[in-house]
Amino acid sequence: MIKVLDKYILKKYLVSYLYVTLLIVIVVCVIDYTEKNDQFINRAVSIKMIFIDYYINFFLHIAIMLAPLLVFISTVFVTAKLASRTEVVAILSAGISFRRFILPFFVGSLFISGLIFYLKGYVIPRANKIRMNFENIYIWPEYNYDQRNIHIKVAPESYVYMESYNNTIHCGYQFTLETLSDSVLKDKITANRIIWIPETKKWRIEFWKKQIFDGKKEYFTRGDALDTTLNLHPEDFESQRFMYDQLTLTELDYEINKLTDRGVEGIAPYQIEKYDRFTYPFSIVLLTIIGVIIASKKSRKGMALQITLGFMLAFTYIFFVVIGRSFASVGGIPPVISCWIPNFIFSIIGLVIYWRIPK
Repeated sequence: MIKVLDKYILKKYLVSYLYVTLLIVIVVCVIDYTEKNDQFINRAVSIKMIFIDYYINFFLHIAIMLAPLLVFISTVFVTAKLASRTEVVAILSAGISFRRFILPFFVGSLFISGLIFYLKGYVIPRANKIRMNFENIYIWPEYNYDQRNIHIKVAPESYVYMESYNNTIHCGYQFTLETLSDSVLKDKITANRIIWIPETKKWRIEFWKKQIFDGKKEYFTRGDALDTTLNLHPEDFESQRFMYDQLTLTELDYEINKLTDRGVEGIAPYQIEKYDRFTYPFSIVLLTIIGVIIASKKSRKGMALQITLGFMLAFTYIFFVVIGRSFASVGGIPPVISCWIPNFIFSIIGLVIYWRIPK
């Protein structure tokens, strides 16, 4: 009997999640299409490119982004429906404990959370690359790098300075490369400009002057052009808009380490994205259990009250997630803590509700 019941609940839970996901994400895609349709027409984008390069990947992006909310809605809907038909009462009256009743929901949430972790960590970033490339070409205006007085660490003891950089022609102006040893300046290269050579994958330093410092002595050399390899690439000066969304977990770790070594500001979004990919699976399991608890009691007012309460809790959770990210972005809270705060708070809420609900 129990195995039949498990299959019955698990099937309803998973089918409901798929149905809610398809329904809501399709609505989001339709709204997005109506907003961008004029841009597609003005830029003569083909139907094939719109739906294959953009909307398939956009669908996956939205489905994963809204996964905790969609799982919660599905759980509340399924459990409230079981409660309204007095099925929950019948199950508990048959001697099955409330904890055992939650088990198929828990198993289903583990399956979904494992799938979401893999997709969010390794599949969705590749889909986002295609989607974001489409957006950069056909939706967003052309990006121009406008930062001034650029300082970048390119090696443990080597630093690059540029007054400005033109990302259209991949050229930096008023270039300086300094090499230190034990915090003492050893040599310095200055140049009017530095330009990327795609054929050789190297930088060409034009009209350069090199100073070598040896104690109190100083030596000079000059030249018209010098090709060199630097831990610096044109991609570093392209638009960083949601760049972290396009990185797999492995790539994300590499990027965080690279930015940390360079001493670059604005690393928090990358760290938030990394920890967010680990908290997502946990939030799916947590919200599933909370959804079962709040919707399992039959209400005289029907399913409406339980579903409304479910939505309120879901949006409260989203509120805490947004607040946590905001604090991490401005440097008030370490990203790892800010990402786990909503789950910690809702774990306490879940325990309180669990102990208070009649079983």
